[in-house]
Amino acid sequence: MNHPNHETPSQGKIGVLLVDDEEPARSILRQQLSAHEDVEILGECANGFEAVKSVAELGPDLLFLDIQMPKLDGFEVLDLIGRQMAVIFVTAYDEFALRAFDVHAVDYLLKPFSPERLADALARARKRIGAGDEAALDNLVAFSRERNKPLERILIRMGTRVHVLPAANIDYVEAQDDYVSFRCGGKNYLKQQRLNELERLLDPARFIRVHRSYIVNVERLARLELRAKHSRVAILADGTELPVSRAGYTRLKPLL
Repeated sequence: MNHPNHETPSQGKIGVLLVDDEEPARSILRQQLSAHEDVEILGECANGFEAVKSVAELGPDLLFLDIQMPKLDGFEVLDLIGRQMAVIFVTAYDEFALRAFDVHAVDYLLKPFSPERLADALARARKRIGAGDEAALDNLVAFSRERNKPLERILIRMGTRVHVLPAANIDYVEAQDDYVSFRCGGKNYLKQQRLNELERLLDPARFIRVHRSYIVNVERLARLELRAKHSRVAILADGTELPVSRAGYTRLKPLL
């Protein structure tokens, strides 16, 4: 990654971060943006991990974000940075996906794009930033996940660090208000997400909702015990005990 020494945009300028794994693509964007005097490029990132770190450190107003990148794709980057910021996608995506961007009122540049098309996207971004109206990107992120489910990994941001948890390594998930806690490798990882949303994205053959507050990886399940009338607990291989509701028992029963 490279960026100027200063870390905040000059007065009255729009601070921009370029995220694309291909240097020639960043070079074209950099060149075309130089024609816009109110735009200041704060930094460039060659992958999604760099992007997450740079957003936290540089605080850009606008993100030019490639979608198809190795390690972390553009949707995963959005998931990690909180999604509440002005974003222009730069993509070679198919027509079907582009319709989704239109539906969710998010602007995009289809590679290769003209200077005129870039100017149009920037004009929209200026209005959005000026009105303090960053696009709510949650629905678009959810849409991208629905197309690619079930989740094979969970991404957790802690400060500027990103933890990647393979789904197969997760023991169980616990709801904690607006967060979920993943138990994995003897540690707990907290992420702002609803358990209901997560349940839809995990592999239903592996992860079972055993209680309104718990989802368990059935491969970690050692046995079920009846403690009192209709009161059951799931005992995991490491000895952890989780409550099992009646509905949870109904879901587990076919697997036992």
